[in-house]
Amino acid sequence: MDAARRPPAAAMAEQAARASYGRLVALVSARTRDIAAAEDALAEAFAAALAQWGEQGVPANPEAWLLTVARRAAGHQSARAATAARAEDVLALLAEEREDTETSPFGDERLALLFVCAHPAIDPDAQAPLMLQTVLGLDAARIAGAFLVSSTAMGQRLVRAKRKIRDAGIAFAVPDLAEAPQRLGGVLSAIYAAYGTAWDDTLGADTRLAGLRSEALFLARLTAELLPGEAEALGLLSLILHCEARQSARRAPDGTFVALHAQDPGLWSREMVAEAEAALRRAAAMASPGRFQTEAAIQSLHAHQRMTGERFTAPLARLYDVLAGFAPTTGVMVARAVAHAENGASGPALEQLHSMEGVSSYQPWWAALARVSWLAGDAEGAAAAAATAAGLSADPAIRTFLLGGGYRFAAASSGPDESR
Repeated sequence: MDAARRPPAAAMAEQAARASYGRLVALVSARTRDIAAAEDALAEAFAAALAQWGEQGVPANPEAWLLTVARRAAGHQSARAATAARAEDVLALLAEEREDTETSPFGDERLALLFVCAHPAIDPDAQAPLMLQTVLGLDAARIAGAFLVSSTAMGQRLVRAKRKIRDAGIAFAVPDLAEAPQRLGGVLSAIYAAYGTAWDDTLGADTRLAGLRSEALFLARLTAELLPGEAEALGLLSLILHCEARQSARRAPDGTFVALHAQDPGLWSREMVAEAEAALRRAAAMASPGRFQTEAAIQSLHAHQRMTGERFTAPLARLYDVLAGFAPTTGVMVARAVAHAENGASGPALEQLHSMEGVSSYQPWWAALARVSWLAGDAEGAAAAAATAAGLSADPAIRTFLLGGGYRFAAASSGPDESR
């Protein structure tokens, strides 16, 4: 059933879940000190909303209502929850929430919860996925796609992480800002993965990703403000700003995909580009290079290529070599192959792509193979790879681009697809 035909109660509950899930988990966890229990309590609250809002009407403040019911379900503040429907209690609850936010050293409960999930006792491989599910509300299947593992494996990873939090007594204890740098890596990875997940949903077709790009940008900005001496926080902010600046140019008015080489820079946000460049310069001045600074530098060169008409294929290939040293992930190695092919080394780039394992269902690999094969003079192989890439894409505009031979002129993406 589409949103227009969905009962008002269900539509409002869904909207509250999309907009407030991470914040609600953070607020409930602050009392329960148990993330899994907080999620269970919220599940009960959403179920209660579906049952009651249809009969009693949607409350004036759905988020406050859900928070009250979730806290009651978690077994806390039962006396207050018994009278939660009264207006004065809702006002008191909102005042309490404002006080909680103001006293947090991180300025935002979602960011605080990200740093909680980066506790050193939690498996590093589980930290970013745990943040994506708990704070940003992504389901296990979507998180699995972001990290190129099966949904089953990701679900098990998340369950193990939450069980360890519970069994080891890892409390919901917001670290001091002095401890934040030691936990920063996982937080930055989660914010970037969140942004990358929503990157291709330019038209807003997937309601489950509504607001995720702006949420990731907000968190990146806040992290860089809180930790101004951390070069990688500035690098991530620069990277996201460069990508976000081009959003309005990535689709034509009719929805057609527009590759970077054909975009009108006049449609880009010059304010965001300037902010991105300033953040990257500040990071570079710290002389502490890292993954996100390198990715930001790559995006900066892409932007300068388009704005000036110059070709920076050699510097881009070198930057991808540096990036591969920091993060030799599947996505990075795929993008690196394309960069080297654009710089004239299409033969070695093809060898690199064909040497990779576990990429048969990875759409960017097939799209890259189409581009690199074309540059290597294999038109038939390029067309076949493009057809496979199109079949693996959920975006009709990308499918049209690939099937229409767009790979002959440019790669299908120059965005944050290296997170995997």
